[in-house]
Amino acid sequence: MPGAAQAQELTVYSSLPLSGAARGQTRAVNDGARQALQEAGGMAGGRAVRLVTLNDATRLAGSWTPEMVSFNARRASRDDGTIAWIGSFNSGASAVSIPILNEAAIPMISPSTTAIGLTAGGPGSTPGEPDKYYPTGSRNYFRIIPNDKVQAAALATAMRDRGCKRVVSVTDRDVYGRGVGTLVRQDAARLGLQVVRTVRIGQRTRSFGRIRGADCVVYTGVTDNGAVRMFRSAGARLRNAQLFASDGVAESGFTRRLPASIARRVTVTVATLAPDAYPGGAAVIGSGDPYKIYGYEAMKLILDGLNAAGPTKEGLLGYLRTGVQNRQSVLGTYSLDANGDTTLRTYGLYGIQRKQLVWVGAITAG
Repeated sequence: MPGAAQAQELTVYSSLPLSGAARGQTRAVNDGARQALQEAGGMAGGRAVRLVTLNDATRLAGSWTPEMVSFNARRASRDDGTIAWIGSFNSGASAVSIPILNEAAIPMISPSTTAIGLTAGGPGSTPGEPDKYYPTGSRNYFRIIPNDKVQAAALATAMRDRGCKRVVSVTDRDVYGRGVGTLVRQDAARLGLQVVRTVRIGQRTRSFGRIRGADCVVYTGVTDNGAVRMFRSAGARLRNAQLFASDGVAESGFTRRLPASIARRVTVTVATLAPDAYPGGAAVIGSGDPYKIYGYEAMKLILDGLNAAGPTKEGLLGYLRTGVQNRQSVLGTYSLDANGDTTLRTYGLYGIQRKQLVWVGAITAG
């Protein structure tokens, strides 16, 4: 445990999967955080601040593991100099880290997690969420990326703007897919679209005959639960239909397995935008990974909070809970609501070209 002299220096921990498939994005998060700290001269609230980057993945697993997330969170909790935590990168990892850090009253800023249940109940959450993550009864988790409730509204808005009239909603059987699907259908009806059918699929689904009678199909679920087969079948049957999907398929395992004739009709929503779509994109990201700007803003938010409220966890938590209103940032102008969610409502729209996701524009959830 650090001694009193060391505790004079404040530590911001980041805990992200630095090995495995997400390593390019997570390194970008850390690069952005370092840039913000360097621009501040390594100081905030009259104290020196350092960034310590931790890996919550293992090479064997190829992704984050509950054991590594827990180990990192307990390390931060035992460090008297800890002032804040940037992470987790994955929603499942946040479900592990939030309760541990909540008991230590450590402020958390997530650059990437979108699961609804981390901050609110209702569709897309599981029983006991979000209260089970906050044993002290007070919130310590905040995110600067729009959650899946916003994604659902963005999908419905995109379908409306593309001229959809009759929609088939396809989901898998997981909490994420079912929850986002429920919200998409609610938003679609609110925006005047007719949802003609709801279909659930899984890994073993081979028949997709119920996907019919529509000019648009929207899938909310993950790749592994039959997404490629479904899009191949629906695309071949509904030759003029537009095809939409949430970010559960925003990966090469989906894009590289679709024939070009179908891929060109697919639009996928993703929380990140193209660099030049952010107010501060050119200065922070350049031509790099968009996640760099989220790491930058996470650190900048922490530093600004320390300057405004003083160099204590209690002061920073108070600032994050009530002091972030109409904040002008590199991401745009936003506030943090009572649940800890950003008020930003813009998602990226991506098409598929040459087996890869390509930026086609942004959509603001209606």
